[in-house]
Amino acid sequence: MTLRLGDTAPDFEQDTSIGRIKFHEWAGDSWVVLFSHPADFTPVCTTELGLTAKLKPEFDKRNVKAIALSVDPVDAHKEWIKDIEDTQKTVVGFPIIADSDRKVSGLYDMIHPEQSATATVRSLFVIDPNKKVRLIITYPMSTGRNFDEVLRVIDALQLTDKHTVATPGNWKDGDDVIIPLTVQDPDLLKQKYPKGYTALRPYLRVTPQPNK
Repeated sequence: MTLRLGDTAPDFEQDTSIGRIKFHEWAGDSWVVLFSHPADFTPVCTTELGLTAKLKPEFDKRNVKAIALSVDPVDAHKEWIKDIEDTQKTVVGFPIIADSDRKVSGLYDMIHPEQSATATVRSLFVIDPNKKVRLIITYPMSTGRNFDEVLRVIDALQLTDKHTVATPGNWKDGDDVIIPLTVQDPDLLKQKYPKGYTALRPYLRVTPQPNK
């Protein structure tokens, strides 16, 4: 199964480090970052899960829940969490899915045979409260993820869901944004962009970021 942006994130029931969960029920009305790692007790993954744990206050501010996955069993997850917390000086406050039967990995196309026939690649999905897939990033097994970029994209998604704007390349929260080409009516421009805008070209109009 290949997931695309805008698809409904597949629901599933699976064991995790905090007990068995039904994914959609667990997600509730939150945004979700679902990410897989190749295996427990591996160095890159240890740093990634540590970073995710430390970002909990930032995720909380954005109404985001994190959930990780690998094909290892629950007992291994629980032992590995001790290592993560010790080496990364943090507390892992999110569940890790024990996908030993590879059910979830199959639903989310996380196993790429040319990389590994058994281990998941570094897939990451951002899922909105309507259970729609909004972002898909897949890293090679040897490369750790940039979680600052994950937060940046969530900020952009939440902003553009609320306001009729788009974000330029390298945009960060607080930067100017772009007025979509679909908005052309002068009265609507005044209504939607009360801070005004600058037209660098007829197709490139920038305006200060709206209030969240």
